[in-house]
Amino acid sequence: MEALNKILSKYILQGAYPGIQWQINVRDKIYTGKIGFNNIELKEPVRDDSIYRIWSMTKPIVAVAAMQLLDQDKINLNDPITKYLSEFSNLKVLKNQNSKIDEIEDLKKIPTIKDLLLHTAGFSYNFLEDPIGKQYDLIKLFSSNSTSLEEEIKILSSVPLLFQPGTSWRYSVSMDVLGRIIEIINSDSLQNILKKNIFDPLGMTETDFLVPDQKTSRLMKSYEFDLKSSKLFEIEHGAQKIANYGYPLNEKNFARGGHGLYSTLNDYAIFIKMLHTGKSNNGITIVSKDSLKLMTSNLLIQKILPIEILSVGTVKDNNYRNDLEGYGWGCGFRTLIDINKNNNLGSIGEFGWAGAASTYFLVDNKKELSALLMTQVLSGVPTLKNDFYEFIYTNF
Repeated sequence: MEALNKILSKYILQGAYPGIQWQINVRDKIYTGKIGFNNIELKEPVRDDSIYRIWSMTKPIVAVAAMQLLDQDKINLNDPITKYLSEFSNLKVLKNQNSKIDEIEDLKKIPTIKDLLLHTAGFSYNFLEDPIGKQYDLIKLFSSNSTSLEEEIKILSSVPLLFQPGTSWRYSVSMDVLGRIIEIINSDSLQNILKKNIFDPLGMTETDFLVPDQKTSRLMKSYEFDLKSSKLFEIEHGAQKIANYGYPLNEKNFARGGHGLYSTLNDYAIFIKMLHTGKSNNGITIVSKDSLKLMTSNLLIQKILPIEILSVGTVKDNNYRNDLEGYGWGCGFRTLIDINKNNNLGSIGEFGWAGAASTYFLVDNKKELSALLMTQVLSGVPTLKNDFYEFIYTNF
């Protein structure tokens, strides 16, 4: 696998990434590598047990926790969110996606559990180019390091939806809403639920919403990439930046459904290998095959496709590529439905997700393969993931 390290090392030499760690699992073989630094300024090399903020790779874990409730008949995908969260009873929606924040109308239907999983509920994100994303940023939704998930969801309930539920796709804070519903049904905190039902049965001892003081030296420092100067720099807060979101190191009450977890390469690799079968290495069922099928099959109607994430400042020039063009969405993951729209790479049904700091994973059941890429750069150069993907599908 020196060939892959050579491909990825150019990003270190160019100063686009501090360090990179990766793992590819093919049937019973494990290939792994690491290059670069945990901290550029201190010249600390990437460690075997480096810890990463996995940002939105929190979402698939929370989706599994939700599907466990489906397996136990404790929820139905068609349940309206108001069944569990009465604060959304007066929820409104913008008249259209370009309306002013006070130009609203009644909902035609209440968002459902399925809408939350599919990102068709009508919520948005603070960094997206729409009136709702801008409003989230103005009210500092999820910007705190100390508020509970319950408190943040109550704040969210005061903001209208971007569109009528089920009529469009928008990457969103819907998984945070789902995280709160999971807490209510289990009568427990999301931290405890994930630990008891996912992390402990899988032996994921390094994944949590906090990093104890004795482990902080293992954390890869986070950076932001500046396209104009092509350099890494210290993360800065500003209007509608995802960096505004809280991500504390050691706040015991902190949990979110859409971001917030820390993990290591080896720990998260355990999780994605489980996604082949729904079972742990020692045969414990984490999630049923039926639920896995719902998670990894496209459930979006044709008129909603293609899906796309357009952040504030996205420039659609000749170099722009919608990496999701060939994908649909299931109850937790992107899933490949058109290889021709994916540079003729991949397998139909390949699924996975990524995180804001350029972490990325995929699972391919046809090839009995899973792969994971870890680093820590917001607004990172997207070709890193593309090169990783291309290497996998030209070598395995």
